[in-house]
Amino acid sequence: MKEKKKSDIAVLLDYAGGYKGLTFLGMGLSAAAMVLGMLPYICIWLVARDLIAAAPDWTKAAGIARYGWMAFGFAVAGIAVYFTALMCTHVAAFRTASNIRKRGIAHLMKTPLGFFDSNASGLLRNRLDGAASETETLLAHNLADIAGSVAMLLATIVLMFVFEWRMGAACLIAAVVSGAAMFSMMGGKNAKLMAEYYAAQDVMSKAGTEYVRGIPVVKVFQQTVYSFRAFRQAIDDYSAKAEHYQGDVCKVPQALNLTATEGAFIFLVPVALLMAPAALKSGNFAAFITNFVFYAAFSAVVSTALARIMFAASGMMMASTALGRIAQVMSAPVMEITDAPVAPKDNSVEFKNVSFTYEGSELPALDNISFRVEPGQTVALVGPSGGGKTTAASLIPRFWDVSSGSVEVGGVDVRRTDPHVLMDQVAFVFQNTHLFKASILDNVQAARPEASREEALEALKAAQCADILEKLPEGMDTVIGTKGTYLSGGEKQRIALARAILKDAPIVVLDEATAFADPENEALIQKAFARLMEGRTVIMIAHRLSTVVGADRIIVLENGRAAESGTHEELLKAGGLYSRMWNDYNQAVKWRISASEEVA
Repeated sequence: MKEKKKSDIAVLLDYAGGYKGLTFLGMGLSAAAMVLGMLPYICIWLVARDLIAAAPDWTKAAGIARYGWMAFGFAVAGIAVYFTALMCTHVAAFRTASNIRKRGIAHLMKTPLGFFDSNASGLLRNRLDGAASETETLLAHNLADIAGSVAMLLATIVLMFVFEWRMGAACLIAAVVSGAAMFSMMGGKNAKLMAEYYAAQDVMSKAGTEYVRGIPVVKVFQQTVYSFRAFRQAIDDYSAKAEHYQGDVCKVPQALNLTATEGAFIFLVPVALLMAPAALKSGNFAAFITNFVFYAAFSAVVSTALARIMFAASGMMMASTALGRIAQVMSAPVMEITDAPVAPKDNSVEFKNVSFTYEGSELPALDNISFRVEPGQTVALVGPSGGGKTTAASLIPRFWDVSSGSVEVGGVDVRRTDPHVLMDQVAFVFQNTHLFKASILDNVQAARPEASREEALEALKAAQCADILEKLPEGMDTVIGTKGTYLSGGEKQRIALARAILKDAPIVVLDEATAFADPENEALIQKAFARLMEGRTVIMIAHRLSTVVGADRIIVLENGRAAESGTHEELLKAGGLYSRMWNDYNQAVKWRISASEEVA
């Protein structure tokens, strides 16, 4: 049996947890506040009744002051109760948004690290943090306003028929017209158009962010906004949907809605004119005038209630869109953790018939790969771009799990190892190094927070970072990214190496660690490599083949398969792919720009 889908409000209230009751309390108080806010209109009717009855001797209307104080008391009570209601709903809304963020982060902590390669931090922040903020309006205001508006409409219907049902029915015509107009705009088939309108708005906002980020490229290549087809397309799409929805769909219904709600008094006047002659003949003209004054004042309540419902409906749509983005985070794949973890026996790494295919791809990134790295060995993975080198390395710490086969560390399948134990076994140095906006000391100690200051300094020296510390005003206490303190790519790489050295893990993965280094930095990084690799199992990925010449074994990956395997000398003698790559690499290294002998 197909499970019934929960409503957006039910999903939000699930996130509210223990604060769900506070939300319901706020809604109840809001309803009570709206009813209290209507009681002053009854006091107005009583004042009008006594004044008209006592005319022209106003002194006989002795109850006017009492009714006035009653009206004042009801109004103040309504404001106080509504304030309390909003306090309840705001606390619940803030706690719910906090719970969404906490549950989202807790879920992301269980996802494979590879998930973050295809989902940038900015995107995840927009989906989780930004969307959580957008739900606050619904819980803090809209639900309370809906409860209050419903209570107001029900009380309005009762009051409309208490004094003079014909005048009351006339005032309700405005509510009927307004309700029909709003349903025409937001209900039925137009609900989908409204959702598409908001979705187009969201896409345009994201495309605009990308355009702003790309402005330097626009200036460098003297391009115009029209070169950003995605942004242009997003603007055109939003413009078309906005023009269609707001113009073609909403123009007439919204005009009727505003006319009905703001001019509810218009429906009362014709009815009053038809009733006036009979009231004069019956001698009840004073009561007729009293009722007319009451309904003339009370008709404004109808427009207030309907306007609140309309804004609440808009809030519901925004919350629905936000929940959709939150659901994308909550549906992220979760890494399975064994209930009976087994500790690795040594520092070996072995691939056994490993195949892996990325989600959404038809071709495997790795196809039946097998190799073993003994403890203390250095194995290099080389090959053309897209061959599967980085993918293979990412399977060792379970950035992803294999599609078939197994990856073993210390003779144990990584899926049977406790993730924390596995991560303690492996240190990484990536091609794109990320340093926190914190001191160099904090960045290095991120690998091992309990490490002392002296240990961090030794790791920095081992990573050839002495020259970096010397030029910085506060040494390793200097905060990166502030007060003009910025580091080059090679300098960042050396600090990342210091982090890996401090971690002191028995297995090291180096992924294109010298890709962005200049010759001077590369020489220093190579010295840091020598210190980092001492006595450790190393898996090295490199395009600069000169860095892998001394590896114990080189595995050449092409199109996800192991094309060759052996030492540098063995592979050169084989005359295969590695040999061709080596020749191409040497030609590239020797290439120089030379001046033309002839001048045209």
